[in-house]
Amino acid sequence: MAKLLIGAGVVLIVLGVLVAWGVPLGRLPGDISVRRGNLSFHFPIVTCIVLSVVLTLLFRFFGR
Repeated sequence: MAKLLIGAGVVLIVLGVLVAWGVPLGRLPGDISVRRGNLSFHFPIVTCIVLSVVLTLLFRFFGR
């Protein structure tokens, strides 16, 4: 349980630092955004990939 809480804390700190530095999470180059009339669709594919890689590395590091 302690490793999970530490990992969650590290993730929150990293996200906080990224937002403070002005990194536009959810609006990275490669994210799909379509606007037509009054319809708007946004799919953050690159953001999902980046978060997946970061979380995988964190879980591998704290899992040992």
